[in-house]
Amino acid sequence: MPAIGSAVVCRGLTRRFGSIVAVDNVDLEVRSGETLGLLGRNGAGKTTLIKMLTTLLPPSSGHAQIAGFDLVRHPASVRRAIGYVPQALSADGDLTGFENLLIFARLYDLPAREQRPRIAAALAFMDLSEDADRLVKHYSGGMIRRLEIAQSTLHRPQVLFLDEPTVGLDPLARDAVWEQLKRLRSELKTTIVLATHHLEEAELLCERLAILNQGHISAIGAPPELRAGLGAGTTLEDVFAHYTGAAHDVHDGIAAAYRQRRTAERLG
Repeated sequence: MPAIGSAVVCRGLTRRFGSIVAVDNVDLEVRSGETLGLLGRNGAGKTTLIKMLTTLLPPSSGHAQIAGFDLVRHPASVRRAIGYVPQALSADGDLTGFENLLIFARLYDLPAREQRPRIAAALAFMDLSEDADRLVKHYSGGMIRRLEIAQSTLHRPQVLFLDEPTVGLDPLARDAVWEQLKRLRSELKTTIVLATHHLEEAELLCERLAILNQGHISAIGAPPELRAGLGAGTTLEDVFAHYTGAAHDVHDGIAAAYRQRRTAERLG
């Protein structure tokens, strides 16, 4: 039985593409108001899992509930209860920020009298009010990401799914997105499921991490718990390498890149 207050519940969720099993018998619960990080190497199944939970891909077997709605039997109700920010930037560059949000307000079927106040509030929350009438093609990457998060939360979803939301962003833009995600969690109590390759992002934003390896969850827990499980002095890079089956040289490469990135960010 799912725990009381669970926003996402998966039982045996599986997705096959022919003979390839992309997501393999996943059992997972995400508590209401929690931010859960999905970690894994490329091809581990993170994006496929998110696409199933956002109704973009049907599961091959198993079942899931999102905000209390069955994923397969009530997909329209699931879509009304969630927001989704994909990997690729998706805002229309030939429209203004306000116009992009207006399209989403209509897609979400918000009452006409609520659309402009809701858009204004979303722009203010994401620190985009002064840029509402600028064409999005003149926005920075970080501004576009914040606009897309505003789009995905206009209807005040119970669960927000984000797939690599800061990939390709410079450190300042990434930090701005992080701050807005923390505000969503603290002020609106939004449940967030975040797929990321960025270990610092995962540790900063997520109460728990689920590490995927070859389509199944190989470990789940709070970052301190996962580190403690492997002994004193263990880093999150060590945890990642251990549970994803990374070879020692792959782990060394991940750790070195991680250290170099953090050094570059400290130096500006």
